Amino acid sequence: MKARRFDHIDLRVKNMEEAKRFYTQILPALGFPSDESSGAWQSYGTGLKGPTEFFGFIEDPNHQTNETRIAFWAETREEVDRVAEVVRGAGGQNLEGPELCGEYTPDYYAFFFEDPSGNKLEICCRGRAIG
Repeated sequence: MKARRFDHIDLRVKNMEEAKRFYTQILPALGFPSDESSGAWQSYGTGLKGPTEFFGFIEDPNHQTNETRIAFWAETREEVDRVAEVVRGAGGQNLEGPELCGEYTPDYYAFFFEDPSGNKLEICCRGRAIG
């Protein structure tokens, strides 16, 4: 069985300075504390040795947002609440929750937000799979 499910997230942002201010605050709260940036590419990893997941972004002033959403997993509702406070303090936009989202599963607890470029993100916790 695979220990990793993805290698990296490669996100586009409209304004690099706004994105850096936002993501340097929230990525450590999401489990990506290690700044591994180089040149125009901003990258934050887990800080573990060897191949590991990372979150990166690069500026594209013409970036157009869409309905795609990146959801981060939390082990507990308290973790969702903690990250929600970090996102609020970092200037997250279009904040929703944290709240139970029974339309997904009865125990789905999530916080929805957007970054300064309008990219849709979420942190969620649930006890069982959707299905």
